[in-house]
Amino acid sequence: MTAPALIALAHGSRDPRSAETITALTELVACMRPDLRVEPAFLDLAEPDFDRVVDQLVAEGFQEIVVVPLLLTEAFHANVDVPQVIKGALARHDGIKIEATKVLGIENAFFHVLDKRLREALSKNRVRELDALVLAGAGSSDPIANAAISRAARAWGAHHKLPTIAAFASAVPPAAGEAVRTHRADGRRHIAVGQLFLAPGVLPDRVAELAYEAGAVAVAEPLGVDVEVARVILARYAVGAVDLVPFEALFA
Repeated sequence: MTAPALIALAHGSRDPRSAETITALTELVACMRPDLRVEPAFLDLAEPDFDRVVDQLVAEGFQEIVVVPLLLTEAFHANVDVPQVIKGALARHDGIKIEATKVLGIENAFFHVLDKRLREALSKNRVRELDALVLAGAGSSDPIANAAISRAARAWGAHHKLPTIAAFASAVPPAAGEAVRTHRADGRRHIAVGQLFLAPGVLPDRVAELAYEAGAVAVAEPLGVDVEVARVILARYAVGAVDLVPFEALFA
């Protein structure tokens, strides 16, 4: 019996680096599980789009698909866009099953990746001392999504025993520059910024620009292609694949 295909579904960006990163991350997942069919897809602004990938998989004979949304918070894209495109795909193809998993979220493993990216930025900028951190995420009109970023900032700061402020690239304050200036107003001078984004793009670039303008000594890159992220994708897939199995079959 063929295992369900895995679609790693990202939001998409006009910045080609974003799609390149997501594609490379998907390739890493495929290398870790060569028995699976793994494909990247995008909700908007990049190719291939979700409909095209589903159509191709169905044409090849796949009847079961697990969709893993490559999103770090539960917000509009997770709650509206993902169900909408899945509903459209099911309407076009009779007899197929598509199971969407929960989003990647902010897993504990991602803090290890944040630390790795931070160390890379500190080394690149020859920074040897830190007295404050900022953790920047996308920002959303959904307060629950923003609260997840704030919780992550508190946890990251507690781990490093440094004062840490959550910042947002859009929708809500504070922006990264404002967060850095708040630390500086408190007398901090060695402030680094971590980025809770999966891939580079317009928003991460804006975070870095504002942070450096405000006096940050280093800004880390987004999480990017990392085995820790790939493992979470596969963990989400495993749950989704089980959910595709009829309940009675689990006890047959």
